[in-house]
Amino acid sequence: MSSPATVRIASVNTNGVRAAFRKGMGDWLDAAKVDILALQEVRAATSDLEALFGPDWDILHDPATAKGRAGVALLSRNKASIHRVELGAVEFDSAGRWLEADYDVNGSIITVVSTYVHSGEDNTPKQLEKYKFLDAMTSRLPELAAHSEYAVVLGDLNVGHRELDIRNWKGNVKKAGFLPQERAYFDRFFGPLGEDVACVDGTAGRGLGWVDVGRTWAGEVDGPYTWWSQRGRAFDTDTGWRLDYHVATPALAATVVDYRVDRAASHAERWSDHAPVLVDYAI
Repeated sequence: MSSPATVRIASVNTNGVRAAFRKGMGDWLDAAKVDILALQEVRAATSDLEALFGPDWDILHDPATAKGRAGVALLSRNKASIHRVELGAVEFDSAGRWLEADYDVNGSIITVVSTYVHSGEDNTPKQLEKYKFLDAMTSRLPELAAHSEYAVVLGDLNVGHRELDIRNWKGNVKKAGFLPQERAYFDRFFGPLGEDVACVDGTAGRGLGWVDVGRTWAGEVDGPYTWWSQRGRAFDTDTGWRLDYHVATPALAATVVDYRVDRAASHAERWSDHAPVLVDYAI
């Protein structure tokens, strides 16, 4: 049997990849030594990604239907064996928000998904679209687990699951991103497989058995946050939200040997309003 190979998988919402590179993302990438990179809010063309990242990266890109909006990508040092972009019913437009790919790592297949969940807005059609997406994700997760014991969903999920995930949670309980109905989805995602789960919104559901790698690694502490508002001094005072996740199958989560949020040293050195989340998996 071969010895484990460590693969570094990172996720970041770039808030526009071209702007991120102008502000220093390329320098971060050179130093980060990432093997597989999931991007959200690409907001660019595939040709832009090819120009920015160069020929050493295999690039998969799913742009949004509306030009200049959303967009997800997966970049890797090794070519993916297969990829898929559809999520949910045919009439549901998930373009630019869900991209799956299978990668061979040390003889094992890892399924990696880059996803960008809607931000939503309570009591508006935007929130209904968010719930449709979370419903489709709920249906897809068991299928992914059946497809590969090593699977991970990465990205900006636009929900702070628990009070530990938002510095100012009391002021956001009625706002999109921390609504009880949204958080209940995550109760089910991370609930024990097949067991009844009491959800924060008062409903009950069946646990899907996936693992929140960030919370498991960090423990019962505030954060670590991955997004800070551009307004005021939110970054300086670490008044943030943990919106960016590695959601892994138990078998893959068991291989984690390191987890970190690459928070910029200062506000001036940020190249996105989100920080990259990096995890090392020993396969």
